[in-house]
Amino acid sequence: MSGTTLTILAAFVVYLLFMIVIGAVYMKKTKNSEDYFLGGRGLNAWVAALSAQASDMSGWLLMGLPGAIYAMGTGQIWIAVGLCIGTILNWVFISKRLRKYTIAANNSLTIPAFLENRYRDKKRILLLISSIVIMIFFLVYTASALAAGGKLFNTVFGIDYHMALAIGAAVILCYTFMGGFMAVCVTDFVQGTLMLIGLLVVPIVAYCMLPGNLHDLLAQSNVVGGAAAFLNPFENGDRPYTFVEIFSQLAWGLGYCGMPHILTRFMAVKSQKELKKSSVIAIVWVILSLAAACFIGVIGRAYLLPTVLGENGAASTESVFIQMIEKLFTSDLALPFIGGIFLCGILAAIMSTADSQLLVTASAASEDLYHQFVKKDADSKEILRVGRFTVIIVSVIAFVIAWNPDSSIMGLVSNAWAGLGAAFGPTVVMSLFWRRTNLAGAVAGIVSGGLTVMIWDYLPLAGGQTLGAYTGLYSLAVGFAVSLAMIVIFSLATKAPSKEITDEFDSVSTIK
Repeated sequence: MSGTTLTILAAFVVYLLFMIVIGAVYMKKTKNSEDYFLGGRGLNAWVAALSAQASDMSGWLLMGLPGAIYAMGTGQIWIAVGLCIGTILNWVFISKRLRKYTIAANNSLTIPAFLENRYRDKKRILLLISSIVIMIFFLVYTASALAAGGKLFNTVFGIDYHMALAIGAAVILCYTFMGGFMAVCVTDFVQGTLMLIGLLVVPIVAYCMLPGNLHDLLAQSNVVGGAAAFLNPFENGDRPYTFVEIFSQLAWGLGYCGMPHILTRFMAVKSQKELKKSSVIAIVWVILSLAAACFIGVIGRAYLLPTVLGENGAASTESVFIQMIEKLFTSDLALPFIGGIFLCGILAAIMSTADSQLLVTASAASEDLYHQFVKKDADSKEILRVGRFTVIIVSVIAFVIAWNPDSSIMGLVSNAWAGLGAAFGPTVVMSLFWRRTNLAGAVAGIVSGGLTVMIWDYLPLAGGQTLGAYTGLYSLAVGFAVSLAMIVIFSLATKAPSKEITDEFDSVSTIK
C-alpha cells in the first residue's frame, strides 16, 4: 500500500476501535433486556435525534442518493423531498404520542409488544405476525448496509469485496453484541455528527475547486439530455418526469411511521421535554444532510472530470462521494488523514443503520418470539443472552444476502423500506390516532401491507414483468393505501374495541 492509503487506513482503524470501545463501555452498564433493547428510556435530546436520523439514512444517503443524481440528474431529488417531509411529520405528530402510549400500554419495549398491548391481543397474533415481518424485511435492510460497507472498503483500499464485507460485518456485530441499545445510540450520535460534517464540507470545497463553470463542466461530462435537463428536477434524463414517477419518489416519505428502528428512539427518550428538543435537532439535521447529498451528486459530476463514473471501467456511480473525497484530500489538498476521517463518515452512515436493524431484529426474536412463545418464564438475563445470540445469526444471514458484489444498495433499501413502511406505517398511525381501530383491523393492515409489497415487487404478473416495473409506481404507495383501507374495513366490520381499550386511548391524551 502507498503512504496515502496507509494514512487513510490508520484513520479507519482509529475510528473502528473507538466504536468498539463504546460498545465495551456500555456492555458493563447493560444489566437486563430493557437496558439492551431500549436503554432504560434514558436518551437525551441530542443522542435521540442524531441516532434516529443516522440509523434512518444509512449508506443510501452518502452513496445511493448522490449516485442516482450523478447518473440521472436532479430529477432524483424527489425521494429526498419525500423523506424530508416524512421525517418532519414523524417527529411532529408520531413521536410524542407514541412515547406516551407505549408507556401507558404496559411499558412496551418493542413495536410488536406495543401493538399486542394496545389491542389486548391475548392470542398474540399481532406479536407473531409483526415479529416475522420485522425479521424478513430487516434482513434485507441489514444486507444493504453490509453491501455498502463492502463496496466502500473495496473502492478505497482495493480489498476483495467479500473480505471487505466480512470486516464491516465483524465490527458492527462486535459493538452491537456487547453494548445493545445505548451503545448503538451513542455510536450513532458520533456517526450522525461525522456524516453531517462530511456532507457539508466535501461539496463546498469541491465546488470552490471546480476548474470552470458548473453548467459547462456538466455539458462536457455528456450527461443524459444535456446540462439543462440534468439541472431540471422535472426532467428524468432525456424526457420529462411523469406524475407517477414523482409521486412514487415522494411516497418514500410514507415509510417513516412504520420503521421500528426509528420509532424505538421516540420510545426511549427520557422525557417529553427532551423529545421536543430532539424533534428540532432531527429536522434541521435531515434538511441539511439531504440537501448536501443532492449537491454531492451534481458537483461530483463536474468535479471528477475527465472521469465519468459507471463508464469505461470506472467505479460505480454510487461511489461518487468516495471518489470526491479521495481526489480532494489525497491529490488536490494532500490531506489523507482528513480524507480518511471523511470516508469514515460513509462507514458511519452504513454502521449506524446496520446496528439499529440488528438490534430491532434481535428484540423481535428474543423478546417477542422467544420470551412470549418459546419460554414464557425466561428471566431478563436469559432474554439478553438470546438477543445477543440473535444478533450473530442475523449478521450471518444478512452477510449471505449481501454476498453478490453487483447488488444495488438503492434496490435493497427500496424493497425493505417499502415492506416495513406498508406493513407497519398505517397500523401505527391508526393505533395512535383512531379510537375505533381494533385487533382485526391491525392484523389485516400488517398482513395486507406486507403482502402487497411482496406481490408488487416480486411476482411477474404483467406480461413477464412485476407490477412495479410495469406501472412505475413504488410498491410502498400501493401497500400503504391497501393497508390503510383494510384497517378501516376490518375494524368497522368487526366488534368495536372494549371500554378498557378506549379508556386507555383517551387517557394517553392527558399524559404530560
